[in-house]
Amino acid sequence: MRFIHTSDWQLGKPFGRAPEEARAALQEARLGAIDSLARAAQAHDAPLVLVAGDVFDSAEPGDRVYRQALSRMRQAANVTFVLLPGNHDPLRADGLWTRLKAETPPNVIAAIAAEPISLGENAVLLPAPLTHKRSLSDPTAWFDTAQTAPGALRIGLAHGSVQAFGSDPDTNLLAPDRARRAGLSYLALGDWHGRLRIDERTHYSGTPEPDDFGREATGLALLVDLAGPGAPPQVTDLPIGRHHWIEADWTLAAAADLDALLAGLAPGWARQDVVARLHLAGLVSLGDKVAARRRLEDALAHELRWLDLDLAGLVTRPTDTDLAEIDAFGDLRAAAERLNAMAAEGGAEGRLAGAALERLYVEHHRAQRPGEA
Repeated sequence: MRFIHTSDWQLGKPFGRAPEEARAALQEARLGAIDSLARAAQAHDAPLVLVAGDVFDSAEPGDRVYRQALSRMRQAANVTFVLLPGNHDPLRADGLWTRLKAETPPNVIAAIAAEPISLGENAVLLPAPLTHKRSLSDPTAWFDTAQTAPGALRIGLAHGSVQAFGSDPDTNLLAPDRARRAGLSYLALGDWHGRLRIDERTHYSGTPEPDDFGREATGLALLVDLAGPGAPPQVTDLPIGRHHWIEADWTLAAAADLDALLAGLAPGWARQDVVARLHLAGLVSLGDKVAARRRLEDALAHELRWLDLDLAGLVTRPTDTDLAEIDAFGDLRAAAERLNAMAAEGGAEGRLAGAALERLYVEHHRAQRPGEA
């Protein structure tokens, strides 16, 4: 048997910190992941896609997201999708899953009951739908005693944390050895957003479209081959995601240092598909900081999907040339020197003074160049 294991689509995720245009693109990419998964299923002759929870980012994803999801799955008529309620979209009476159960296309199965689902003559799916955002009991416990035909492949589908890394030690815990206890050929897990192997038969697929910084091995789904109940599964990573999220710390001594750093940013990825969080640090002249900010905010930021720029660690030490460019001898020079002295004292007022000095420098240059934006 061959199928695709995916999880944590979180359709409708708001991406609240992103600018509006980037937010819309990132939300659309999550819907696009459904199409990518369908194409992967067709290309690899794996007509079953198991979604291990958090199909939607909330129990009220909105009509457009809901309809788009069903429509995209319906269009992949030769692929069967099995959807499991997770902690973001738990099963509630007369809620999202009641509606979905009533409106699912023929190729979509809503796994909303803790009972076996036949996957043909030789395989059975054991789902563990979550009924609450947080659960104190292990929803996979019933797998151990589930009755299935002799020789059938037993496949588990669940959403939660194994005890090895659960961030909340009291909720949504799954026994890390559940596959062994329940005689599972494979246990497909969701909740952890990065790809993770727990043991030979227990895997997290991670989210198919990356959604945050600091995640390792994201943007994947897993192609799973099962030769038989006792045979170890063959698990292959499938690249699915469109966007690449990268976080980096860059140290500058001069604006020219950006040349090499920008050249090495996310090699192999189209700039428009990169989301970057850059933390800049170093001690530079006022002119170099302004030049670096312009290059990043006025050029790079428009090339990337989204640039989250942190310049707090990039400290300026204005030179005589910097101050002379504001004013050689007059009142502006005196103001600039006063702001420079205040900035050197540090603290909250020092930071405000430094920002004011930088603004003074920028505005003076704009005044000298009337056509400059």
